[in-house]
Order: sequence, then structure tokens, then C-alpha cells
Amino acid sequence: MNQLYDRYMGPNWRVDADAKLWQRVETIPAEELWRTHERRRVRLVAFVRRHLRLQLQRRGAPQSEIDAADEVLDPDALTIGFARRFATYKRATLVLRDIERLGRILNHAERPVQILFAGKAHPRDDAGKQLIQQIVRLAQQKEFRRRIVFLEDYDTAMARSLVQGSDIWLNTPLRPQEASGTSGMKALPNGAINLSILDGWWDEAWREAAAGNRFVGWAIGRGESYDNAEYQDQVESAALYDLLERDIVPAFYDRAADGVPRRWIANMKSSISHLCPSFNMQRVVKQYTADFYVTLHERYQRLTAENSARAKALAAWVSRIRADWAQVRVERIAGLAASELAVGNQIQVRAWIRLGAIPTDEVAVELYLGRLDSGGEITGGVPIPMQPAGQSPEGLCIFEAAAVPCSRSGLHGYTVRVLPSHPDEAKAFLPGLITWADAQ
Repeated sequence: MNQLYDRYMGPNWRVDADAKLWQRVETIPAEELWRTHERRRVRLVAFVRRHLRLQLQRRGAPQSEIDAADEVLDPDALTIGFARRFATYKRATLVLRDIERLGRILNHAERPVQILFAGKAHPRDDAGKQLIQQIVRLAQQKEFRRRIVFLEDYDTAMARSLVQGSDIWLNTPLRPQEASGTSGMKALPNGAINLSILDGWWDEAWREAAAGNRFVGWAIGRGESYDNAEYQDQVESAALYDLLERDIVPAFYDRAADGVPRRWIANMKSSISHLCPSFNMQRVVKQYTADFYVTLHERYQRLTAENSARAKALAAWVSRIRADWAQVRVERIAGLAASELAVGNQIQVRAWIRLGAIPTDEVAVELYLGRLDSGGEITGGVPIPMQPAGQSPEGLCIFEAAAVPCSRSGLHGYTVRVLPSHPDEAKAFLPGLITWADAQ
């Protein structure tokens, strides 16, 4: 794939996250991309067979079983890769939930499918070890011996072979426990197509692409969460089987006269060209540099100039604001009651706030609006800045948020909060001061 990208995109693809550059993937001839990918799948199968022989020998398996390792997998079959840490929330065995249905999918006479598992459990994670044992036992059954393989001693070399040779990269975490899912990002430029629960990076990537009607892979479910974990496993495993049977397997085996799966190649190209510009380390390093490191350096230079004059002023301000903050209170709020809100309506909220000795330009007042949960708490709230709107006869400062739209249905609530504000302050929350009004 390095050579293919060099030929059709130029060597800058390694360091350039520009979307226009990655659109050149579309210029790679389908036949050339497919032959390249087929060679990598053949190499993966050869790697798996060698590795499987070695792990069977270490285990002291019979010679007949060791020799049978040379017959596992099919270099031409749709290959699914699942390689990661075997923590229980990653649900490695979700795809094994309905063994009978899985058997029909894997052992289809004309459209076979095979699954490669690799990974390690933490030495003290007995539940994770049991997941591995379940996969190994299933792989030893006659029906699945050539279609399911578990590879021991997972490392970066094995990961490299798996992401290069797999057609599908499977990820089935229990939402919302996936921190990121970087193995799916590694699979991207290698041409493996992601099939994943909407969690971690994939939630962001898939939803954004779907909004633009672009294909980047398959989502298992639509991000639903259920209180009953058993029921959630049942729903999502059924959705996984449906995707394999109705979309993924037919697309892979839909071949033109020259044997090239044109629809599958189009999906590979779409996934690579749309996701690689965003989900790569070049983009991450550039963004961190621009948004954090350069910003931090500029702030440091500003605060330490002229014998740290601004830093000293900021420290004095923080001390003063902390001493005076106990005087801050939200006395009352006036606005449209939650029961009167409707989608498309606009809401105007006023707040009367006692600031004591603190000037109005040293605070940020925000309307905090969001849905109410069953306990009456605001969830997924959005802060909306409120502007000064004069002073009341009793000396209270009035702040106003005008024409705030209500764009979602359901029971909503709002409140008002006051935070300290200073031009040299890195974040409003750093002084550790905040005053809330009661929710409305």
C-alpha cells in the first residue's frame, strides 16, 4: 500500500493530512488496488498458519492437529479481523452469540467468511481469559476449525499483518466505554473497512460521514443504550448478523467479469479518502501544536513579559475574586416556563444577580439549557452567554439572553450560572469558583 500510495498520491501522503490529496485514492485503478489487497490477504493467511503451528507445538498438540493448521482459512474468503485487549466491555464474543446463525454465515458454500481473533487479557482479568477460552473451544470444533482462529502472543508484528490482510475490522465495545479505538484507525489506510459499534472515534467518524451521505464503513446499531445488558447484547449481535448477511457478504462477493468486486473497492476508496485526512497522527500533531502548544507558549510569553507584570496582576485578581466571591448570588430569573416551550419557539431569559464588590466585566453569566432526566436534572446542557442589560433599583445587575431557540423536543429545563472572567485567565473554571441558580 505504501508503493500504491506513492505512485498515485505522491510521497507527501505520509505527512500531509490534506483532504484534496487523499481524494487521489479515487484515481487508483480498481484492479490494481484489489490485486494489492489480495496479495496481503494471502500473506496474512500464510502468517496465521505458521503462527498457529507454533502455538499448537508449544501446547503439545497431536501431530495431526499441528498438520491441520496448514489447512485453516481460505486466502480468497472474506476475512474479519478482531485484535485488541480482551477486556469484557470489548465483548469479543458478541459475534459468537448465535452459533447456529454464525455457522451458516461462515460456512456458506459459495460465500465463505472467516474470523481471526488476537489479543491478550490482563493476568488478573479472569473474565477476559474466559472469553479467550470460549473462542478457542469454538475454533476447535469441526464446523469452525477452518473458519475461526485465535492467535496467541498478540504484538505489534501480528497487528501489522492483521490490519494489512483483513477485509473487515470488527469492534464491538459496550457503549459508551470505548475510549478511542485506535486499531480501527490503523486499519483505515490499509484498506480494511470498519464494522463497529458507534463508540469512541467511530461514533464521530460514522455520524459525520452519514450526515454527508458518504460511506466510511458499517455501524452496528445507531448508538442505543439499554439498561439490560443481556438484551443489549441480543439486539446488537442480531444487528451484526444482519449486516453481514444483507450488506457485507453480498458486497464482497459481487464480482464483475474480471473477478474484481467493484462495489467493495468503491467502499474501500470511500473509507480511505474520507477518513484518513482526519484520523491520522499528522493531523493530531498539527492540531495539538496549533491549539495547545503554540497557544500555551504565547500565553507564557505574554504573562512573563516586563518582569511578569501580567502574571502578577492575574494572581492578585484571583486572590481578590476569591475573597469577594461569597457575595455573588443569583437572586431571581424570569423567562418562559419549561411547560410552555415548543420546538421552534424562542426563549428570552433575564437574571438579576448580586455581585457585591465585583464589577460586571469580571464575571461571565451563562444560561444553561438542556433536557431534564427522570430526576429533574439537566443533562447534555449547553451554555449560552448572557449580556449585561442594566441595573435594577435595588442595585442588582441584570443579564439577559434573548431569542434563544428551542430546537429539540422533550422536557427541558434551564438555569443560570456565574463564573469569574479575566482576559488572562486560561479557563473560567480554573479559580474553582461558580455560582448556580436553581433550575427552572
